[in-house]
Amino acid sequence: MTFLTDRVQKIIEHETQAIRSIPKNNGYDAAIELIHAHIHTKGGKVITSGLGKAGQIAHNIATTFSSTGTPAVFLHPGEAQHGDLGVLQKNDVLLVVSNSGKTREILELITLARDLIPEIPYILISGNPEGPLKEGAQVTLLTGNPDEVCPLGLSPTTSITCMTVIGDILVVLMMEKIGFTKQGYSMRHHGGYLGQKSRS
Repeated sequence: MTFLTDRVQKIIEHETQAIRSIPKNNGYDAAIELIHAHIHTKGGKVITSGLGKAGQIAHNIATTFSSTGTPAVFLHPGEAQHGDLGVLQKNDVLLVVSNSGKTREILELITLARDLIPEIPYILISGNPEGPLKEGAQVTLLTGNPDEVCPLGLSPTTSITCMTVIGDILVVLMMEKIGFTKQGYSMRHHGGYLGQKSRS
């Protein structure tokens, strides 16, 4: 085994162990019930948000929700302060992603959102069980705060992997709860290989 092959294996093992260590608790039940009640019963939508790489994960969660029967949009926390906050409506649910649990722009977004819609709930995906964002969250889903595989211990790597998995868990659980079908997917995903495959 070459040095690089050995390093690849160790990186994969590090990421795999982090995924296995994601806390499993009743927060997932609560998150699914909250999303289902607001979106599939009351007609709202999921509004995801995050900054930087966490924002990219939040955007991915929104698009995956939308393509699988749960309306969702991504709201950039900076653009929210310049008019995009208007996308929020009654019965929406916020799903915010912050590894530190204290991202200033997300804290500001929550304040602004509740000024507009005081009763809007939010779900937090975070690595920090004690951060200020957790205080106002209806549900917190923790990553387990894994060590980053980045050799500097700085660049969001393993934490982002865990956030992605948590997003996938929410999407899959919701698809199962609403009985989402291949036909429903094909109606929302017309183009490309997946569109063709969903209609075959």
